[in-house]
Amino acid sequence: MAVYTVTNKYLIDDYAVLQLLTPAELEVGASITVAGVDATFNGTYTVRALPQYLYTGVDDEGDLLYDYDVPIQHQVLYAKVADDVTRQGATGTITYTPTCTWVSAADVTAWLNITVASANDTALITQAAAAASQFCWRRRVEAGYIDSLTTVPSQDVKLGTIMYAGALYRARGSVMDYAQFDQMGGNVPVVGMTGQIKQLLGIDRPAVA
Repeated sequence: MAVYTVTNKYLIDDYAVLQLLTPAELEVGASITVAGVDATFNGTYTVRALPQYLYTGVDDEGDLLYDYDVPIQHQVLYAKVADDVTRQGATGTITYTPTCTWVSAADVTAWLNITVASANDTALITQAAAAASQFCWRRRVEAGYIDSLTTVPSQDVKLGTIMYAGALYRARGSVMDYAQFDQMGGNVPVVGMTGQIKQLLGIDRPAVA
């Protein structure tokens, strides 16, 4: 969860804009919670734009307009049907809690082809699925993709996420690799984020979709 401090607010043509004190790791389509600003701006909204200039309204086609002579950093814009508010200082916060649910414990168990033996195994597989979903979503964001947190973008990305979760589960009880017996093959390093997983996730290359 990330919490950002609001410094300014304004609202024009049913779009609200909040300026933040610091840069925010947000993307268009993210769900944010605004609190402590006022009754007009507070609530849960979807980010529609992250403008770097003064927002001035909407044209006849519904496109957002900006004054490119007035740069303003760290702005967040979202739809809000309300009376216009002139730009002014403000207090409050924006909270962003990205929780990715691309794969489940059942997905990971099926891929591992194992029968869960104990509650501890169930808890670890569930944790591995959650961690892999969050990590793989974040890596794709870093690579330039804009993905839903709840719907996996494609089956190749889903498989890559499941494979990474399986690697996390198999590494239990070891420092960095799969748990193993030395007399049955020696120390064979296994890195969770393999080249094949990266290929499935479409990361470490420019975004194409």
